[in-house]
Amino acid sequence: MKAVLCKAFGPAEQLVIEDAPTPTLKKGDVLLDVHAAGVNFPDTLIIQGKYQFKPPFPFSPGGEAAGVIAAVGEKVTHLKVGDRVMALTGWGSFAEQVAVPGQNALPIPTEMDFTTAAAFSMTYGTSMHALRQRANLQPGETLLVLGASGGVGLAAVEIGKAMGARVIAAASTAEKLEVARAAGADELINYNETSLKDRIKSLTDGQGVDVIYDPVGGPLFEEAFRSIAWNGRMLVVGFASGEIPSLPANLPLLKGASLVGVFWGSFAQRQPHDNAANFRQLFAWYAEGKLKPLVSQTFTLEQTPQAIDMLGQRKAVGKLVVEVR
Repeated sequence: MKAVLCKAFGPAEQLVIEDAPTPTLKKGDVLLDVHAAGVNFPDTLIIQGKYQFKPPFPFSPGGEAAGVIAAVGEKVTHLKVGDRVMALTGWGSFAEQVAVPGQNALPIPTEMDFTTAAAFSMTYGTSMHALRQRANLQPGETLLVLGASGGVGLAAVEIGKAMGARVIAAASTAEKLEVARAAGADELINYNETSLKDRIKSLTDGQGVDVIYDPVGGPLFEEAFRSIAWNGRMLVVGFASGEIPSLPANLPLLKGASLVGVFWGSFAQRQPHDNAANFRQLFAWYAEGKLKPLVSQTFTLEQTPQAIDMLGQRKAVGKLVVEVR
């Protein structure tokens, strides 16, 4: 099979496309013929040795895939050969085949194509877990989404609306904000043209926002937290800016607010039943037309390095997908 391989830590341009052996199938695994694979921020980190996991060389990046099951391990009973699934792989998805634990694979709804499925699991899984389990977002509350035009940001906008929240989308350009508006955002903030804190104060009559969804980090982190409401919750989702911020410890005290970490991958492993329930709701919203994943660009397997580089430079809007087959 052909695979995108990382043979040494470095930039995406060092990745190579080569023949690789068929993945070894463990008893609890399924072997997936990959049709499409989503590009995510961890892909930019894992090839540089900056992610939580460091696979042995050579390895293929790619943390999520959609395709058809080609084989099942002897302990897998809920899936069968020929099933269409989306899967959380950790790495290995930028290849024609990948082996993945059976519990990490979910059947794809009949009405969903492989490209959409490859753009769905990580972004919507992360944002659903963040807003439901970690923030306990309630109808009528105000949700601020930073980096609102990115994959997880757009998912948070749509899920926030589906949960009955008032959604304020924040991004760096007018073009990005129009994408967030199309996804259902009620209010928009261009934080390159106006003070984030002042605009939030204006939009909330000085009360602040109940939940902040932050996949960006960087200098806006503290400014956003200073705009949080009493009993507010700030979700630490990621650091797409490349800067891990710090926060004076007196601020959560004075605000009566919480700083809440979000690690969906670990949640999916530790609480698979809760994760499955999240996806049942997500699939129902998708069928109702409330969730419309935005795949802004697709790439061939050979173009995977360009896709990863584009995401790493924060040039992507919505989701990038590598179409393998």
